[in-house]
Order: sequence, then structure tokens, then C-alpha cells
Amino acid sequence: MRPTRRDDDAVVDLLDVLLTEGVMIQADLIVTVADIPLLGVQLRAALAGMETMHEYGLLTDWDEKTRERARRREETLRGSRGARPNSSARPTPTTPSGDDEAG
Repeated sequence: MRPTRRDDDAVVDLLDVLLTEGVMIQADLIVTVADIPLLGVQLRAALAGMETMHEYGLLTDWDEKTRERARRREETLRGSRGARPNSSARPTPTTPSGDDEAG
């Protein structure tokens, strides 16, 4: 892909390319003082949409774990819909006729 510049380009176009194609950033930095290397940094970063990341085999473990948590949460919610909510507030007692005992 060659860089081009047109008047009708927009940030949306850039975002679309980043999400569908992705970009890989690699940087190696060495911090030196008086020609003595003190600190080394290796940076590897991938920026892409989740679908593109998954196609390249990146973040698959994270994706599977997240989907499994969502499934368990949904099953828990489905199972608790029929259950009575657990509340510490006590209902107001009523007489058999439906009137409040206090009133």
C-alpha cells in the first residue's frame, strides 16, 4: 500500500484501514549516558480490529476466555430469572383481607 494524499481523505478512512488491515509497530530504544548503555526497551505493538487480530492468531486466548465468561454469565442470569430475588428488606405484613396490620 503506497501512501497517497487526496482532498477527500478523512480520519474515517484511516480508521477503516487500521481496523481492517492493521498496523505493526516495532521499536528498539537504548538510553545511554556518556556512551554507556543504561536502559534498553523493545516495543512490539499490533493495532487492528478484533476480527483482524483473530485472523492473524493474536489475542485468541483472551478472546476465548472472554467469550467463556460471557457464556457463564448468561447461563447464570438465565438460571436466576425464575428464582426469587435475595433481598434483606422484609415485606410489609398484611391480614388475610389484604389490609395492612399497622393501619
